[in-house]
Amino acid sequence: MHASARRSAPPPAAPPPRRIRVIGGSLEPRWRRCACALAPGSCSLEGRAGRCGAGRLCSARVKGRRRRRRRRWAGPSSTARGPAAVGPASRSRGAGQGGRAESARARAELHAPAAALLPCSDVAPGSPSMTELRQRAAREPDAPPEDKESETEAKVDGETASDSESRAEAAPLSASTDDTPEVLNRALSNLSSRWKNWWVRGILTLAMIAFFFIIIYLGPMVLMIIVMCVQIKCFHEIITIGYNVYHSYDLPWFRTLSWYFLLCVNYFFYGETVTDYFFTLVQREEPLRILSKYHRFISFTLYLIGFCMFVLSLVKKHYRLQFYMFGWTHVTLLIVVTQSHLVIHNLFEGMIWFIVPISCVICNDIMAYMFGFFFGRTPLIKLSPKKTWEGFIGGFFATVVFGLLLSYVMSGYRCFVCPVEYNNDTNSFTVDCEPSDLFRLQEYNIPEVIQSVIGLTTVWMYPFQIHSIALSTFASLIGPFGGFFASGFKRAFKIKDFANTIPGHGGIMDRFDCQYLMATFVNVYIASFIRGPNPSKLIQQFLTLRPDQQLHIFNTLRSHLADKGMLTVATEDE
Repeated sequence: MHASARRSAPPPAAPPPRRIRVIGGSLEPRWRRCACALAPGSCSLEGRAGRCGAGRLCSARVKGRRRRRRRRWAGPSSTARGPAAVGPASRSRGAGQGGRAESARARAELHAPAAALLPCSDVAPGSPSMTELRQRAAREPDAPPEDKESETEAKVDGETASDSESRAEAAPLSASTDDTPEVLNRALSNLSSRWKNWWVRGILTLAMIAFFFIIIYLGPMVLMIIVMCVQIKCFHEIITIGYNVYHSYDLPWFRTLSWYFLLCVNYFFYGETVTDYFFTLVQREEPLRILSKYHRFISFTLYLIGFCMFVLSLVKKHYRLQFYMFGWTHVTLLIVVTQSHLVIHNLFEGMIWFIVPISCVICNDIMAYMFGFFFGRTPLIKLSPKKTWEGFIGGFFATVVFGLLLSYVMSGYRCFVCPVEYNNDTNSFTVDCEPSDLFRLQEYNIPEVIQSVIGLTTVWMYPFQIHSIALSTFASLIGPFGGFFASGFKRAFKIKDFANTIPGHGGIMDRFDCQYLMATFVNVYIASFIRGPNPSKLIQQFLTLRPDQQLHIFNTLRSHLADKGMLTVATEDE
């Protein structure tokens, strides 16, 4: 009777389509689990990892911390958990056992990481095995725990996490394409990718060095223009990354405000430079004199206009994103514009203070790459896996020797060692002067320890060569950390280079990431150990005073010199 009843029983209802839980809402086939709890009994694994009854991949365990998130369901409603959703395997265990199993599955569902659900059929037949998936999940870091109060904090003035934070979430940018010139691709087609990259970088490095020599030959004015162009390009590359990562193209006025702030900061810094180094020219022209007198007030007013425009452009549901980009813009201005302004100041102290530091950074970059390419075995830092200790140490010694040789050659030419000054008579820059003691050969005693090695007791060298050791040491030991900082920045946003401006090298910022840090050090070094009172600037300011003020200063100076006895001796000599 039981057999006849079993034969006459209607066939069981077909279970609903099995689904795959995709962690984090991503459609990437990383670590998936079968949500068989929606159809109890349809999976014969019963909480184990493997393949379900239909031969499809599933897993009952998911790596990562549990976090609360709003559930998003795909396909039919997942709330049907009645008898129709129960398969034959669960019925055969009895009502009590099936109820307990269903309750356990429901509790597991409530505490599982929330994500989108996809049908099991979305798993490709050639999917990796469960062993591979487990190994892959073990390599992936656990998801960070989410703050319980994040939902409440995000709902400010109608702004929700789904509206604002999803847009501000950093998304990986597209990888840079191969922009190597076709001529080089054809010429180097028979080489491996490693040697092809070596030759491409080498050829373009020589081209950039030749361009560097050309702009040095053209004079300080062209150098200042090139520095400003490099500054604008670096700012564009960093701001473009912010636009792409935070999807801020549709924010009102923001692209305009970014470039407006760049204009304001450049007006302030270059106005200060013109007032300091072109003082007589500024005082000669009435419009320039007025602009110079109220320069800082005008600069602050321009910045306030941009600040008010930013406040007026704030849009509901985009507040957090807009303040992200506001801070992004100001940090970029601090890194790029401020330090490029210091490069201009170093140039006015003498072209040698501009050329030697930049050349030391270039030499260290080249020699570290060469030593690392041929002898590199030991990784240096995780931020830049290709950097090695061999390249770091080899670049240091090569840069110190290069700095000594270059300083010796350049110290003998007045066009390099004299400060850059503006000549009012010719309306042009002049670099002619009497070299200071810093650029005159002097005899130095060699320590006894080294005398026994080289067989010399004294050596003739320029005092600037001693300072070049400090510059080259900083360029080779501390300067690379500017590159490491840029590498960490690019890794944070999953990009290889800032741009594709220079084939084999990336963008302009990729080549100048260490230069800006070096420029700041040189400016601080000059102010601390080199620069003294500038008589020419004092005379320029003295000539702009009223006659009664000039006479007062003259009488004060004459009495001061007479007290020291210097004025009397000068009169007797006459």
